[in-house]
Amino acid sequence: MKNVRSYEIVEYLKGKKYCTIPELREKFQVSNATIHRDLASLESRGVIRRMRGGVALGGKRPELPVSTAFQERLNWHSREKQLIAEEAFTRIEEGDILFLDSSTTVLLLARKLLESQFSNLTIVTNAVSIIQDFQKFPAHYVLIGLGGTYDMQLNAFLGQSTMRELEQLSISKAFISAFGLSDETVTTNHEKHFALMLKLMEMAGQRILLLDRSKFDRKGLFRFASRQAFDEIISG
Repeated sequence: MKNVRSYEIVEYLKGKKYCTIPELREKFQVSNATIHRDLASLESRGVIRRMRGGVALGGKRPELPVSTAFQERLNWHSREKQLIAEEAFTRIEEGDILFLDSSTTVLLLARKLLESQFSNLTIVTNAVSIIQDFQKFPAHYVLIGLGGTYDMQLNAFLGQSTMRELEQLSISKAFISAFGLSDETVTTNHEKHFALMLKLMEMAGQRILLLDRSKFDRKGLFRFASRQAFDEIISG
């Protein structure tokens, strides 16, 4: 019976992704001690992982590779990026549905949210670093991680699958960065990133551009927006 129930717990989690322990206890009509024993067994085999208030399918998250270039960008103008992230944080409000892109500046903004006190916040992202850190966020925050083809340069998921998932959502505020801002035009050097930015500019309620000083007067290959298309630009 125990083996059958363990299999059923796993199947249930496949559909739910995450659930509380009381929910599992009620679903399988067992005692608190029994469900904890079942979960301990599954966790020891790496089938599930425990999180604050419940469990999720899968053991320790597999680490996707991060390119050296991405790691290096985290250190470029780091103090300025931190100040930009702190200013951007003040624009976030209760009930927001945020899109956070895969730039290093926006990653610092996401890390500011780790200690935030909002009671209702949803984060939509294609950034692997943010998705992997989400277990550290307040347990009641909602994360929607966009899937797609992994791009090592941007450490993000991109492509048609990403676009299709994004199109189903509502975004109140999009925090994004870019390769550069020149001649009143915002640009990127990455074709798939360009397509994603075009979609975000079309659908987000507010569009907020985060740029450190190295991005000004720098022109990339793909033009995805004019300066005036953004509700606000935050720079150091």
